[in-house]
Amino acid sequence: MQPPPPPISTITRKQSREQRGEEGGRRSGWHAHTHTYTHTHTHVGSTPGPHRVQNPVQPGLRGGGRAARRGAGRKAGGETQTEPSSIMALIPSQVLRVAILLSYFSILCHYKALDMPAHQTYGGSWKFLTFIDLVIQAVFFGLCVLIDVSSLLTKGGDSREQERQLRKLIGLRDWMMAVLAFPVGAFVVFTFWSLYLYDRELVYPKLLDNFIPQWLNHGMHTTVLPFIIIEMRTTHHRYPSRSWGLAAVCCFGVGYILWTCWVHHVTGVWVYPVLERIAPLARVMFFSVMLGVISVFYVLGEILNSYVWDQPHTAKVKGE
Repeated sequence: MQPPPPPISTITRKQSREQRGEEGGRRSGWHAHTHTYTHTHTHVGSTPGPHRVQNPVQPGLRGGGRAARRGAGRKAGGETQTEPSSIMALIPSQVLRVAILLSYFSILCHYKALDMPAHQTYGGSWKFLTFIDLVIQAVFFGLCVLIDVSSLLTKGGDSREQERQLRKLIGLRDWMMAVLAFPVGAFVVFTFWSLYLYDRELVYPKLLDNFIPQWLNHGMHTTVLPFIIIEMRTTHHRYPSRSWGLAAVCCFGVGYILWTCWVHHVTGVWVYPVLERIAPLARVMFFSVMLGVISVFYVLGEILNSYVWDQPHTAKVKGE
């Protein structure tokens, strides 16, 4: 005798469990297929129809998502693309140099357009250290912009001659920064405002307010220093040996002193009123002190450049 058949409700529950098990197996299999497909095609960036997954993350690598995204930016064949962060780090410094260069062009044009009696005498504007410093700064930042443009044009090229020429320009830029741009610019700002606060008639008589507007005065005697500090902060410059650097700065200082004496010999008038009010011996001491001050600014620029670009210090700042 055969056993009685099980109730229909029991058969229905058993079939339901089997169907759910098969459906669960298909579902897990579909998820496994989806994960495999997503992992395989992450770098391609195109997933068809029902398998499209937004922001796929490989299991176990959630903390390494940034590294995975960097890996996704690599080209086929092993060539690595430049990360957007490094591109954005270059753009502001290039734009700043162009803006500073344009500002110096504007200051020079407005200064040359001034109808001042001193500009009509022997030596013209070139007898003033302020004007010479403006030309130095304009040439320096023009060289910086030229290097930026040349670097972009020669990027990815294999020409050794172009690289050699670019290294020469960079060497000239670093030399100008060390010997002329920073020490002369800092010297002009320091000496002008020191004498101006003590007695403005010694260096910038009140009569000049009728010819030179205040914004132009600050453009010549104030903004020079922050501009050159910005350049030092954004670009590493290689200084020459201290002995050679100081020798070059002293040669510039002695050359300007001799030029000032020659203008006085020809015209009978000293370039700056302060030189008219002191005795000859005091004038020699004044020139010696000014030569020492500009030498101190050279050493200060070297120390500041080393501090800004010192490797342990820079690594510590980045780590913070």
